[in-house]
Amino acid sequence: MDTVALVLVIIGALNWGLIGLFGFDLVATLFGGPTAMLSRIVYALVGLAGLWSLTLLFRGNRETRRNTT
Repeated sequence: MDTVALVLVIIGALNWGLIGLFGFDLVATLFGGPTAMLSRIVYALVGLAGLWSLTLLFRGNRETRRNTT
């Protein structure tokens, strides 16, 4: 699950980079516009993956503390 979340977060980051630098929304282009159902599903999955990835921060700290004590 962590790998899937990381891939989706990377896709989201690259898409936001394209929007910021060039005004080009790759997800919307591939899936029929920003309001198309498939685009909205991709956006939602990227958002959920971002929330899941927050847990990686806390799990990393807990594992680091466990290894040093």
